[in-house]
Amino acid sequence: MSYEIEIGRGKRARRAYTLDDVALVPARRTRDPEDVNVSWQIDAYHVQMPLLGAPMDSTMSPETAIELGRLGGIGVLDLEGLWTRYEDPQPLLEEIRQLDAHASNARLQEIYSEPIKPELMAARLGQLRDADVVVAGKLSPQQTEKYWRYVVDAGVDLFVIRGTTVSAQHVSSRAQPLNLKRFIYELDVPVLVGGVATYTGALHLMRTGAAGVLVGFGGGAAHTTRQLLGIHAPMATAIADVAAARRDYLDESGGRYVHIIADGGIGRSGDFIKAIGCGADAVMIGAALARAREAPGGGWHWGSEAYHPELPRGQRVHVGTAGTMEQILLGPSSRADGKVNFIGSLRRAMATTGYAEVKDLQRVEMVVSPYEKSL
Repeated sequence: MSYEIEIGRGKRARRAYTLDDVALVPARRTRDPEDVNVSWQIDAYHVQMPLLGAPMDSTMSPETAIELGRLGGIGVLDLEGLWTRYEDPQPLLEEIRQLDAHASNARLQEIYSEPIKPELMAARLGQLRDADVVVAGKLSPQQTEKYWRYVVDAGVDLFVIRGTTVSAQHVSSRAQPLNLKRFIYELDVPVLVGGVATYTGALHLMRTGAAGVLVGFGGGAAHTTRQLLGIHAPMATAIADVAAARRDYLDESGGRYVHIIADGGIGRSGDFIKAIGCGADAVMIGAALARAREAPGGGWHWGSEAYHPELPRGQRVHVGTAGTMEQILLGPSSRADGKVNFIGSLRRAMATTGYAEVKDLQRVEMVVSPYEKSL
C-alpha cells in the first residue's frame, strides 16, 4: 500500500524514507554474535563480508583495493580515475588535499582532463590479479563502449558500469547509446550496473542480464545532485522498491536472482545494516572508507561528479580519519559513533534480531522512526 501526500491542488507525491528515518526491531530470538555468518556470494565469487569499496579516487587505489580484498570485501577500482590517467598520481593527490575549497572543483576538472591510458588500466588491474583478490573495475556508461575490451583483456572478475543514474532505455539524438542487454549478453564476466532508484528502472536493468544492480542516486557525502538538479531518491525507499523489483523479476524469469547493492549515503555502520534490512544483498561504501588511514584522499573525499567538465554535481569534502581500514571494517572500536567496526556491528545486529545469515536479515521487522540525536 502506498500513501500519497498532496503538495498542492495540482500535484501529489509519495512519501519516501531515508535510512535515518527507519530502524530495525529486536526479535524474540537472539543469537551469539560469533554464530552468525556475514559472508556473501556474487556469481562465482565468495567473499567474507557483504561490502564493496566504492570506485572513487579518495578511497580506492590499487593498494587499498587489495587491502580490502585481503580483509574479506571487494575493492572496485575507478578505471577513469587518477590511476589510469597518471603513472604516479601521488603528487596530485597531495595537491588535491591542499586545495582551497572555492577552487577545488576547477582544479579537479583540470587534473581529470588528462586522457585515460588503456595500458595503465591493464597495469592497475594486473596488480589486483597478482594479489589474488577479486578483480573489479568500474567504467561509466559513456566510456564503456570505448574501453571495455581493455578491461576484459586485463582479466577482470566483476565488471561495474556505474553512473549517477543508469537506465536500460537511454535515448540520445547525438550518439548511439550503449545497448546494455546486448553488451551484457556478449560479455563473459558478471556485470554490476547502476545507479537506479525506482522499481521500473531496476526491473528493466534486471532484464538486461546484469548480475547485480547498484541502488542509489547521488546520495553520498560528496554529492550535490539534489541542490543542482533537484533530484533525490531517499535510500530506504529506493532499496525497498528495487527489492520488490527483484522479487517480481525472480518470478518473471523463472528463478533468476539479481543481487542488490546499496550505493550511496552509507556513512555509518547503522546505515550499512539498515540498507540490508531494507532488502540489499551487499553495500558499496565510499565516505566510510575514505576515513581509513590508508585511504588515498588523506581524510578528504570526492567522486567523479566533482570533476564533470560541464556541470559538477559533487564536491571535495573533509571526512577526517577514523582508523585503519581493518579497524573500520573489523574493529576493535573505541568510539561509539558508527564509524568503526562495520562488520562487528552487523554481527551484533544480526544476533539481536535473531538471524544467522545476512540474506535472512532482509526479513527483519522495521519501523519508521525519524532519528533525533539525544542530548
